[in-house]
Amino acid sequence: MSDVAVDPIDNPYERYAFLRREQPVVQEAADGPWMVARHADVMTILRDQKTFSSDVALRSDEEKKIRPSMLFSDPPVHNRLRKLVSYAFKPGFVENQRALITDRCESLVQALAAQDEVDLVQALAAPLPVTVIAAMLGVEEGDTLQFKAWSDKIFSNIADLLFAQAGEDVQRAAAEMDSYFLERIAMLRRQPANNLLGRLVETQTDEGKLTDQELLSFCSLLLIAGNETTTGLITASVRIFDEMPQTFKQVQEQPALIPSFIEEALRYYSPFSATIRRTTCDTVLAGQAIKRGALVIPLIASANRDERVFDRPDEFVIDRSPNPHVAFGFGIHNCLGAHLARLEGQIAIASLTRHMHGIRLADGEVSVAGQLGGPSSLRVKIIKA
Repeated sequence: MSDVAVDPIDNPYERYAFLRREQPVVQEAADGPWMVARHADVMTILRDQKTFSSDVALRSDEEKKIRPSMLFSDPPVHNRLRKLVSYAFKPGFVENQRALITDRCESLVQALAAQDEVDLVQALAAPLPVTVIAAMLGVEEGDTLQFKAWSDKIFSNIADLLFAQAGEDVQRAAAEMDSYFLERIAMLRRQPANNLLGRLVETQTDEGKLTDQELLSFCSLLLIAGNETTTGLITASVRIFDEMPQTFKQVQEQPALIPSFIEEALRYYSPFSATIRRTTCDTVLAGQAIKRGALVIPLIASANRDERVFDRPDEFVIDRSPNPHVAFGFGIHNCLGAHLARLEGQIAIASLTRHMHGIRLADGEVSVAGQLGGPSSLRVKIIKA
């Protein structure tokens, strides 16, 4: 299979269907990563961290020790880091943010609904989640758009940061964000504060307090886990409203459908189209031999359209049940921000359908699927009575 080329197909979902049918595990270029398209095989990878490691970055052991990353580490490092930060994303803690999210969302949506045409990302999809993370980290609300800009720049170039030399603009964004948080960490060491970052600064571990580099890693993680997922979910939901206007009316008339609408939106247009692992030993997946040290890319968006698991996989079924999508991953690396993204998504959809009669993509705006974390902009037209 490794020598078979895949014909380029503009629609990623057509390409995914081709891969599931003809090449479920394929290396599309010599020495390139292995693409994995079927739900069962993706689940195998996500469940088996011993064979499929998340420690994929080409960094020295010293670099990993100085600044560990929960996203790209395995147990026991991963378990220690996740335990330290996971309480911030527990359902109970997230539920306590409901009033903050609702107030902020209502303000943003009312301003959005008063427009005829607006950038959805700048008006709602970015500032809503960033506001919540900013509050958790105890930073100034006026800095939220800068946070989003840093997050977009860094996350959209994550492959270069992991496997190559990132461009100067990416390195500059990362350095600016580090400098911003280092200033606040230093201040919190002098003057403790009752917010998430303040509590992390005061946290005692078996090795003592967390280092500045460990705290910077957490700040980066929080921006991604609590920001990009929700931005992608909100923009995907509006794309669905544009493509299937009846869904807006269904949710408007039956708000009880909102939770299942959100789950189906996560399946239909997954905020993250893929993730990445590296094999720790020679292995076989779906009959395909894969060498030790190979990069493997589980195609989340493809798994969520697998006809072996989902009835009518290319249709948006607003009340689909069961819905075993893997939009938030699975296993020990299941997305920390899943509860927060669901809550923010549900509140946003409820507010949108309450304050307007419809929302469509602006003329000339193209719906692009398969982006990581959603687009940096998406112009929409507000439909009024």
